Amino acid sequence: MFSQCIDNDADKGYKLVASDSTKAGITACINCHKNVYDNYLINPHQKTSSLIKGQHLLQADSAISKEFSFDDHLKIAVEHRDSGAFQVAYFNNKEQFARKFDVAFGSGKDAITFASWQGKLLNQLQLTYFSRIKHWANSPGYRGNQFYFSRQIDARCLECHASYAEQKVEGTGSLITSQELLKNSIIYGIDCERCHGPAAKHAEYQLKNPAEKTAKYITLYKSLTIKQKNDACAICHTGTDGKALKSTFAFKPGDKLEDFLEQDSKGNNDPDVHGKQMQLLASSQCFIQSKMMDCNTCHSIHGSSTQTLASYSNKCVSCHESVKHSQKTLSSTTNIKSNCIDCHMPMKSSKAISFKLAGNSKVAAYLLRTHKIAVY
Repeated sequence: MFSQCIDNDADKGYKLVASDSTKAGITACINCHKNVYDNYLINPHQKTSSLIKGQHLLQADSAISKEFSFDDHLKIAVEHRDSGAFQVAYFNNKEQFARKFDVAFGSGKDAITFASWQGKLLNQLQLTYFSRIKHWANSPGYRGNQFYFSRQIDARCLECHASYAEQKVEGTGSLITSQELLKNSIIYGIDCERCHGPAAKHAEYQLKNPAEKTAKYITLYKSLTIKQKNDACAICHTGTDGKALKSTFAFKPGDKLEDFLEQDSKGNNDPDVHGKQMQLLASSQCFIQSKMMDCNTCHSIHGSSTQTLASYSNKCVSCHESVKHSQKTLSSTTNIKSNCIDCHMPMKSSKAISFKLAGNSKVAAYLLRTHKIAVY
């Protein structure tokens, strides 16, 4: 577990000796980087997980329907009660049990799923809110004809949705008898140090040496190679189906992705649009031919990631200004100069995630924008 600085006051100094693995905490970053932090507050990364306070459920409060009916007998309702918000299971309109909304996962751009603490276990709630349709639906992968509420969220899930979580495991290998998350260890959202590495030594030095403008004891992204930059994003954006060699919470910028996640030696020619952004980008000719492209080429990590299609398209035009389109394409598209994205990075159905709306027998597709840039 990373050590946590207990005092970052410039006058008092740190009460512990900072090492390369000691975290400073978000307040230490704000001291010198408030403008960057304020901009980051509107970035979806910092909303990848969050504690739910009271009855506030983010965009989910705007849902068209507040319940999900499996059939004429079974339903789950979203209810606001004095002690918070709950998902309540009913059989023939008689309450069976209620599970409190404790933690939210996802920024809400596409969807928000939720979890409830049941003793020492964090379990996913059965209803997920899908933002585009403003509806609650059965969480992907959940059974469509019975109450479940028991899918456990473990440290591996949080490795891409939080900045730190400690898990207590009893047993080893295939003989693990129990594993529980230590609730008070969780650092929700993706914070500064998740991407920049433990910063206590850096903060300690800079506070003691305010005249020193060259950053010490912190990795500067401009010093990284293209692979190292992409590995820093890929640690979370390559999916979770590969074997984890060690906890990715220990990953620091400059580390090698293959030291943490087992690489697919067989190759995957059809990576899913959910969670496989790096594989999709790496298969794009834009990426292959440029040799200089990284995730930051298109994405603003410190600011809002909800850029317009026109702003993303400007990045395409910066390299493809002289591209020529066929007469068929020109005649069928009216906004070709301001929207490269819908044609060359279209919305595709996820094979890993789908959902079912109440009253519908068919599974609905979960559409996400592909990161494979190509001619479709």
